[in-house]
Amino acid sequence: MTLSFCERFLRSTSLGLILGLTLWLTGCATTDQSTATTATTPVVVPQPRAKATSPAPALQEDFPVQLKKQGNLGLQPPTDIWERIRRGFAMPDLETDLVRDREQWYAARPDYLLRMTERSRRYIYHIVEELERRNMPTELALLPFIESAFNPEAVSTAKAAGMWQFMPATGKYFDLKQNLFRDERRDVLESTRAALDYLQKLYGMFDDWHLALAAYNWGEGSVSKALARNKARGLPLTYTDLQMPNETRYYVPKLQAVKNIVAQPEMFSVQLPLIHNHPFFKSVPIERDIDVTTAARLAEVKLEDFKALNPQMSRPVILAAGTPQILLPWDNATVFERNMQAQANRQLATWTAWTTPRTMKVDEAARQVDMPASLLRSANGIPNGMLLKAGSTLLVHRKGSLDNDVTEHTADNGQLSLAPEVVLRRVSITARKGDTLASLSARHGVTAASLAGWNRLPAVASLKAGQQLVVFVPSVPARSSTKLAARSKAAGKSASTPKTTKQVAQASRPQTVRR
Repeated sequence: MTLSFCERFLRSTSLGLILGLTLWLTGCATTDQSTATTATTPVVVPQPRAKATSPAPALQEDFPVQLKKQGNLGLQPPTDIWERIRRGFAMPDLETDLVRDREQWYAARPDYLLRMTERSRRYIYHIVEELERRNMPTELALLPFIESAFNPEAVSTAKAAGMWQFMPATGKYFDLKQNLFRDERRDVLESTRAALDYLQKLYGMFDDWHLALAAYNWGEGSVSKALARNKARGLPLTYTDLQMPNETRYYVPKLQAVKNIVAQPEMFSVQLPLIHNHPFFKSVPIERDIDVTTAARLAEVKLEDFKALNPQMSRPVILAAGTPQILLPWDNATVFERNMQAQANRQLATWTAWTTPRTMKVDEAARQVDMPASLLRSANGIPNGMLLKAGSTLLVHRKGSLDNDVTEHTADNGQLSLAPEVVLRRVSITARKGDTLASLSARHGVTAASLAGWNRLPAVASLKAGQQLVVFVPSVPARSSTKLAARSKAAGKSASTPKTTKQVAQASRPQTVRR
């Protein structure tokens, strides 16, 4: 019994000790867990409390899109390029009826939106990269949707070209080369660099992204004058308060509408195509001249896909001196480099450049470079009835003595200069008493040397009254039958007042109309 009591006492004591130790360890673990949670939980920025009396909720049609705030996006990497663009939104939103109008316009055209977004697949990653590198708002990556529908081959009626729609003079100001062999207004890398340079410049001028965008469309001078007018009248100096053309008035609302659709496509029943947050293309160096078709074949890409990434090339050959790199789809770049190694000792270009030593006809130039005249015309875009002016650069077949890569000077400065080909007609004239070669040549608008040469006379020959001579003058261009009949009738009435061949030639010259 005593032993049984002792055993019970020991068991109860042991149980108590175990229970107490368990409770103590549990308390320690709870304290550690609380401490760890405090250390690892991200700091949540408190939202301002709502006032006791809340205003009436805004109607959905007034504010249809609630853009995601950058601070709530977390630290996870963006799932696609659209999410990455959303995270970089930094421009103030424009809330106007024109924005609502453009939202409805785009949302009602899903096929058009799909074509634009699919076309952007090749270029938009690079644009976002450049914007982030410059710490610029990523809304600007959507601007080519407004400018060109992301078509680098687009040309406006005002001769603006490329994805960013540069005018020739503006392109030259931002160092975009435009010559016989390439137009860098269409170049994916160079035009993007120039566009972002320009936008940064405009933002520096106006300190307002809406005004900077208006200036990109309308011109910085026009926006400055509009601001000056408003200032003089005591009016506000914001984008929406300026007097401007309709194209510019819709310009920023269009961008805002596309921004809203990208921010929340489901609000507009729009499905954006999946574009991975990864480079589409890779830059590959070019060290030798190479035909465009050969480059596409070695890269194992379709010719149209190659041209879509390299739209600046306007000729069938890539000049290494002027285009030191090409763009290829990411996976095909390695294929191209591998295939190029197997072409180390082979000629890759069937075209080269040749400069005309003097002004000449196309047929004469074709004979010199051993090419059919029709092919020379088509390869260089030469219309009929035109002369090649001295110093013109032509694309010709690479063979014989013309078997070298094009020099850097020619690649950067090559230009084609044309002049109308003048067709001369033979006219017989009669010398009068006292006429000389000098007086006759002056009367008929030719040189004395030419007149002597046509008639096989010495330069100091004396003329007799009634002597017949030949002179060549520009032929009168063909007119419509009505005009010709009217001219003939008028000529019959004025037959009693003869005109010299110089006067006839002058009368037939086209008149310049000033606009």
